[in-house]
Amino acid sequence: MSNPFLADDERSLLLMRIKELEERHTTFRDSVVCAFNQLLDLKDISTGVHSTRLAEWALRVARKLDIPEECLYQVEVAALLHDVGKIGVPDAMLKKAGKLTAEERAIINRHPEYSWSILRLFSGLEEASLYALHHHESVDGSGYPAGLTGTNIPLPSRIVSVIDAYDAMVSNRCYRKGMPHEEAIRRLVASSGSQFDAAVVQTFIPIAEQDADDVFAAAGTSSSAAL
Repeated sequence: MSNPFLADDERSLLLMRIKELEERHTTFRDSVVCAFNQLLDLKDISTGVHSTRLAEWALRVARKLDIPEECLYQVEVAALLHDVGKIGVPDAMLKKAGKLTAEERAIINRHPEYSWSILRLFSGLEEASLYALHHHESVDGSGYPAGLTGTNIPLPSRIVSVIDAYDAMVSNRCYRKGMPHEEAIRRLVASSGSQFDAAVVQTFIPIAEQDADDVFAAAGTSSSAAL
């Protein structure tokens, strides 16, 4: 509401100052997001590159699923920083070549909660923090941390779940080799309706098909050959 006690020039100056503060806040928020992605790169270069790729895929899938344009920033940030909580997980566990113990697995499974606890502290990233929190939920309720089911899981979280799983399957890890594109897609389809949202999987498959060669070229191999 306009202040009737302000002159027109004072009102204009006040509006300009408010706009300037809003722009500064947006710039700072974006800088924080970029800084955290850089931290992921420093922690593990493959994690940082993985997150950047997921952010691009998440936006494409979200648009195809008619998520409103004004909501896409939260989706992008959630995909980009869904693993920021891994900063709180010891490297010895993240890079362990052998089988994890039950205790180690429990600690690694806390990383979505760590991501949420970091992102929620920044004004304007509350939605993204919730999407990151639930990116390891399964539509049948067998996921974590909350055991949510179906549409109780935020759609952006369901999107990140699918694209995160695909990218992890086709990528080399210290404890295993990446798998061929066709096998990764087969596993996504096989787990549709249990672990993954079937509509998200079907929306993502053409995108994965289109980008497969580029993804595997970055890894120095081909989409049809086991890494």
